Amino acid sequence: MKASKNPIHAVSRWIRRQPPKMKVFLAVVSVIAALVFLKMVVEDHDNLFVAAETVHALGTCVLVYKLSKEKTCAGLSLKSQELTALFLAVRLYCSFVMEYDIHTLLDSATLGTTLWVIYMIRFNLRSSYMSDKDNFGIYYVVIPCAALSMFIHPSTSHHWFNRICWAFCVYLEAVSVLPQLRVMQNTEIVEPFTAHYVFALGVARFLSCAHWVIQVFDTQGRLLTALGYGLWPFMVLLSEIVQTSILADFCYYYVRSLVGGQLVVRLPSGVV
Repeated sequence: MKASKNPIHAVSRWIRRQPPKMKVFLAVVSVIAALVFLKMVVEDHDNLFVAAETVHALGTCVLVYKLSKEKTCAGLSLKSQELTALFLAVRLYCSFVMEYDIHTLLDSATLGTTLWVIYMIRFNLRSSYMSDKDNFGIYYVVIPCAALSMFIHPSTSHHWFNRICWAFCVYLEAVSVLPQLRVMQNTEIVEPFTAHYVFALGVARFLSCAHWVIQVFDTQGRLLTALGYGLWPFMVLLSEIVQTSILADFCYYYVRSLVGGQLVVRLPSGVV
Protein backbone atom coordinates (compact mmCIF):
# COMPACT_ATOMS: atom_id res chain seq x y z
CA MET A 1 0.00 0.00 0.00
CA LYS A 2 2.79 2.38 0.89
CA ALA A 3 4.62 1.67 -2.36
CA SER A 4 1.52 2.44 -4.39
CA LYS A 5 1.13 5.80 -2.67
CA ASN A 6 4.72 6.73 -3.28
CA PRO A 7 5.67 5.96 -6.90
CA ILE A 8 9.04 7.72 -6.57
CA HIS A 9 10.12 5.25 -3.88
CA ALA A 10 8.78 2.37 -5.96
CA VAL A 11 10.80 3.48 -9.00
CA SER A 12 13.90 3.94 -6.83
CA ARG A 13 13.58 0.43 -5.41
CA TRP A 14 13.02 -0.99 -8.91
CA ILE A 15 16.20 0.68 -10.19
CA ARG A 16 18.24 -0.64 -7.25
CA ARG A 17 17.12 -4.20 -8.07
CA GLN A 18 18.32 -3.98 -11.68
CA PRO A 19 21.62 -5.57 -12.81
CA PRO A 20 24.57 -3.24 -13.55
CA LYS A 21 24.11 -3.38 -17.34
CA MET A 22 20.48 -2.30 -17.04
CA LYS A 23 21.49 0.56 -14.72
CA VAL A 24 24.04 1.74 -17.28
CA PHE A 25 21.43 1.54 -20.04
CA LEU A 26 18.94 3.55 -17.95
CA ALA A 27 21.60 6.14 -17.18
CA VAL A 28 22.45 6.56 -20.88
CA VAL A 29 18.78 6.87 -21.81
CA SER A 30 18.27 9.45 -19.04
CA VAL A 31 21.22 11.54 -20.24
CA ILE A 32 20.01 11.47 -23.85
CA ALA A 33 16.51 12.44 -22.74
CA ALA A 34 17.91 15.33 -20.67
CA LEU A 35 19.99 16.56 -23.63
CA VAL A 36 16.98 16.42 -25.95
CA PHE A 37 14.88 18.27 -23.37
CA LEU A 38 17.48 21.03 -22.96
CA LYS A 39 17.88 21.36 -26.73
CA MET A 40 14.11 21.82 -27.12
CA VAL A 41 13.56 24.14 -24.15
CA VAL A 42 16.65 26.40 -24.22
CA GLU A 43 16.66 28.62 -27.29
CA ASP A 44 20.15 30.09 -26.91
CA HIS A 45 22.35 27.18 -25.96
CA ASP A 46 25.14 29.54 -24.84
CA ASN A 47 22.90 30.16 -21.83
CA LEU A 48 23.62 26.60 -20.70
CA PHE A 49 27.25 27.54 -20.06
CA VAL A 50 26.17 30.68 -18.20
CA ALA A 51 23.78 28.54 -16.16
CA ALA A 52 26.61 26.09 -15.37
CA GLU A 53 28.81 28.88 -14.02
CA THR A 54 25.88 30.34 -12.07
CA VAL A 55 25.11 26.98 -10.43
CA HIS A 56 28.79 26.60 -9.51
CA ALA A 57 28.74 30.06 -7.92
CA LEU A 58 25.57 29.19 -5.98
CA GLY A 59 27.16 25.95 -4.80
CA THR A 60 30.13 27.90 -3.45
CA CYS A 61 27.71 30.25 -1.68
CA VAL A 62 26.30 27.16 0.07
CA LEU A 63 29.79 26.51 1.43
CA VAL A 64 30.06 30.11 2.59
CA TYR A 65 26.77 29.70 4.46
CA LYS A 66 27.93 26.39 5.97
CA LEU A 67 31.20 27.84 7.26
CA SER A 68 29.50 30.96 8.59
CA LYS A 69 26.61 29.18 10.31
CA GLU A 70 28.10 25.91 11.55
CA LYS A 71 31.65 27.19 12.22
CA THR A 72 33.15 23.92 10.98
CA CYS A 73 34.79 22.77 7.77
CA ALA A 74 34.55 19.05 8.54
CA GLY A 75 33.97 17.05 5.37
CA LEU A 76 35.41 19.70 3.04
CA SER A 77 38.54 19.23 0.96
CA LEU A 78 40.93 22.14 1.13
CA LYS A 79 42.84 20.68 -1.80
CA SER A 80 39.74 20.69 -4.02
CA GLN A 81 39.13 24.34 -3.15
CA GLU A 82 42.73 25.20 -3.97
CA LEU A 83 42.52 23.40 -7.31
CA THR A 84 39.26 25.21 -8.03
CA ALA A 85 40.85 28.56 -7.23
CA LEU A 86 43.79 27.70 -9.48
CA PHE A 87 41.76 26.82 -12.57
CA LEU A 88 39.43 29.78 -12.01
CA ALA A 89 42.38 32.17 -11.72
CA VAL A 90 43.91 30.80 -14.93
CA ARG A 91 40.54 30.94 -16.70
CA LEU A 92 40.07 34.54 -15.56
CA TYR A 93 43.47 35.44 -16.98
CA CYS A 94 42.45 33.83 -20.29
CA SER A 95 39.15 35.74 -20.23
CA PHE A 96 40.90 39.08 -19.75
CA VAL A 97 43.46 38.56 -22.52
CA MET A 98 41.30 36.60 -24.97
CA GLU A 99 37.60 37.48 -24.57
CA TYR A 100 36.02 39.56 -21.79
CA ASP A 101 32.33 38.71 -21.32
CA ILE A 102 29.69 37.62 -18.78
CA HIS A 103 31.72 34.51 -18.00
CA THR A 104 34.48 36.75 -16.65
CA LEU A 105 32.10 38.31 -14.12
CA LEU A 106 30.72 34.95 -12.99
CA ASP A 107 34.19 33.45 -12.65
CA SER A 108 35.32 36.50 -10.65
CA ALA A 109 32.46 36.05 -8.18
CA THR A 110 33.14 32.31 -7.86
CA LEU A 111 36.87 32.85 -7.40
CA GLY A 112 36.23 35.45 -4.70
CA THR A 113 33.98 33.13 -2.67
CA THR A 114 36.36 30.18 -3.22
CA LEU A 115 39.29 32.21 -1.87
CA TRP A 116 37.18 33.12 1.17
CA VAL A 117 36.41 29.41 1.75
CA ILE A 118 40.14 28.60 1.52
CA TYR A 119 40.95 31.35 4.02
CA MET A 120 38.33 30.08 6.48
CA ILE A 121 39.57 26.49 6.26
CA ARG A 122 43.26 27.42 6.55
CA PHE A 123 42.95 29.88 9.42
CA ASN A 124 39.62 30.45 11.20
CA LEU A 125 38.37 26.83 11.17
CA ARG A 126 41.66 24.98 11.02
CA SER A 127 40.84 22.88 14.10
CA SER A 128 37.90 21.18 12.35
CA TYR A 129 39.76 20.51 9.08
CA MET A 130 40.02 16.76 8.43
CA SER A 131 43.57 16.75 7.04
CA ASP A 132 43.93 12.99 7.54
CA LYS A 133 40.92 12.40 5.25
CA ASP A 134 42.01 15.01 2.70
CA ASN A 135 44.93 12.87 1.56
CA PHE A 136 44.74 13.11 -2.24
CA GLY A 137 48.04 14.31 -3.72
CA ILE A 138 47.22 17.33 -5.88
CA TYR A 139 50.47 16.89 -7.78
CA TYR A 140 48.85 13.78 -9.30
CA VAL A 141 46.50 16.08 -11.23
CA VAL A 142 48.36 19.41 -11.53
CA ILE A 143 51.53 18.00 -13.11
CA PRO A 144 49.75 15.77 -15.70
CA CYS A 145 47.38 18.61 -16.61
CA ALA A 146 50.29 21.00 -17.07
CA ALA A 147 52.22 18.48 -19.15
CA LEU A 148 49.18 17.64 -21.29
CA SER A 149 48.44 21.32 -21.94
CA MET A 150 51.98 21.76 -23.30
CA PHE A 151 51.32 19.21 -26.04
CA ILE A 152 47.56 19.46 -26.67
CA HIS A 153 46.16 23.00 -26.72
CA PRO A 154 44.14 25.26 -29.05
CA SER A 155 45.58 26.13 -32.45
CA THR A 156 44.04 29.60 -32.55
CA SER A 157 45.84 32.85 -33.36
CA HIS A 158 46.36 33.78 -29.69
CA HIS A 159 49.80 33.81 -28.08
CA TRP A 160 51.14 30.30 -27.38
CA PHE A 161 51.31 30.94 -23.61
CA ASN A 162 47.63 31.94 -23.50
CA ARG A 163 46.65 28.85 -25.47
CA ILE A 164 48.52 26.62 -23.04
CA CYS A 165 46.84 28.35 -20.08
CA TRP A 166 43.46 27.82 -21.71
CA ALA A 167 44.12 24.10 -22.11
CA PHE A 168 45.48 23.82 -18.57
CA CYS A 169 42.35 25.27 -16.96
CA VAL A 170 40.11 23.00 -19.06
CA TYR A 171 42.01 19.88 -17.99
CA LEU A 172 42.33 20.93 -14.34
CA GLU A 173 38.64 21.77 -14.02
CA ALA A 174 37.77 18.25 -15.15
CA VAL A 175 39.60 16.65 -12.20
CA SER A 176 39.54 19.38 -9.54
CA VAL A 177 36.78 17.63 -7.58
CA LEU A 178 38.79 14.42 -7.07
CA PRO A 179 40.20 15.41 -3.64
CA GLN A 180 36.67 16.19 -2.42
CA LEU A 181 35.49 12.80 -3.62
CA ARG A 182 38.40 11.19 -1.77
CA VAL A 183 37.31 12.89 1.46
CA MET A 184 33.76 11.61 0.98
CA GLN A 185 35.07 8.15 0.18
CA ASN A 186 37.08 8.14 3.40
CA THR A 187 34.17 9.30 5.57
CA GLU A 188 31.34 7.49 3.67
CA ILE A 189 28.87 9.99 5.20
CA VAL A 190 28.34 13.43 3.66
CA GLU A 191 26.59 16.10 5.71
CA PRO A 192 23.86 18.21 4.02
CA PHE A 193 25.69 21.43 3.09
CA THR A 194 28.68 19.60 1.60
CA ALA A 195 26.28 17.30 -0.26
CA HIS A 196 24.40 20.31 -1.68
CA TYR A 197 27.69 21.83 -2.83
CA VAL A 198 28.95 18.67 -4.56
CA PHE A 199 25.55 18.11 -6.18
CA ALA A 200 25.63 21.70 -7.47
CA LEU A 201 29.03 20.91 -9.00
CA GLY A 202 27.51 17.84 -10.66
CA VAL A 203 24.65 19.90 -12.13
CA ALA A 204 27.08 22.59 -13.29
CA ARG A 205 29.31 20.01 -14.95
CA PHE A 206 26.34 18.41 -16.73
CA LEU A 207 25.05 21.78 -18.02
CA SER A 208 28.52 22.65 -19.28
CA CYS A 209 28.83 19.27 -20.99
CA ALA A 210 25.33 19.65 -22.47
CA HIS A 211 26.33 23.06 -23.84
CA TRP A 212 29.25 21.60 -25.78
CA VAL A 213 27.45 18.49 -27.01
CA ILE A 214 24.38 20.40 -28.22
CA GLN A 215 26.54 23.07 -29.85
CA VAL A 216 28.43 20.39 -31.78
CA PHE A 217 25.15 18.97 -33.11
CA ASP A 218 23.71 22.44 -33.85
CA THR A 219 26.75 23.43 -35.90
CA GLN A 220 27.03 19.98 -37.51
CA GLY A 221 30.58 19.68 -36.23
CA ARG A 222 31.72 23.14 -37.35
CA LEU A 223 32.30 24.11 -33.71
CA LEU A 224 35.06 21.52 -33.48
CA THR A 225 36.75 23.07 -36.51
CA ALA A 226 36.47 26.52 -34.93
CA LEU A 227 38.24 25.25 -31.81
CA GLY A 228 41.26 24.27 -33.89
CA TYR A 229 42.75 21.14 -35.39
CA GLY A 230 44.48 18.08 -34.00
CA LEU A 231 43.44 16.46 -30.72
CA TRP A 232 42.34 19.67 -28.96
CA PRO A 233 38.62 19.61 -29.98
CA PHE A 234 38.39 15.97 -28.91
CA MET A 235 40.09 16.73 -25.58
CA VAL A 236 37.63 19.55 -24.85
CA LEU A 237 34.68 17.20 -25.26
CA LEU A 238 36.46 14.42 -23.38
CA SER A 239 37.20 16.76 -20.45
CA GLU A 240 33.54 17.77 -20.25
CA ILE A 241 32.40 14.14 -20.31
CA VAL A 242 35.01 13.09 -17.72
CA GLN A 243 34.09 15.78 -15.20
CA THR A 244 30.40 14.94 -15.59
CA SER A 245 30.99 11.20 -15.22
CA ILE A 246 33.15 11.67 -12.12
CA LEU A 247 30.22 13.14 -10.20
CA ALA A 248 27.48 10.92 -11.67
CA ASP A 249 27.60 8.30 -8.90
CA PHE A 250 27.41 10.87 -6.13
CA CYS A 251 24.49 12.69 -7.77
CA TYR A 252 22.60 9.39 -7.91
CA TYR A 253 23.06 8.75 -4.19
CA TYR A 254 22.26 12.40 -3.42
CA VAL A 255 18.91 12.20 -5.21
CA ARG A 256 18.24 8.81 -3.64
CA SER A 257 18.87 10.21 -0.14
CA LEU A 258 16.76 13.28 -0.91
CA VAL A 259 13.84 11.16 -2.08
CA GLY A 260 14.20 8.97 1.01
CA GLY A 261 14.02 12.02 3.28
CA GLN A 262 17.54 11.58 4.65
CA LEU A 263 19.48 14.65 5.77
CA VAL A 264 22.87 13.08 5.10
CA VAL A 265 24.12 11.14 2.10
CA ARG A 266 25.53 7.70 2.90
CA LEU A 267 27.90 6.35 0.29
CA PRO A 268 28.69 2.66 -0.08
CA SER A 269 32.39 1.87 0.05
CA GLY A 270 34.13 2.33 -3.31
CA VAL A 271 31.44 4.53 -4.89
CA VAL A 272 33.66 7.56 -5.44
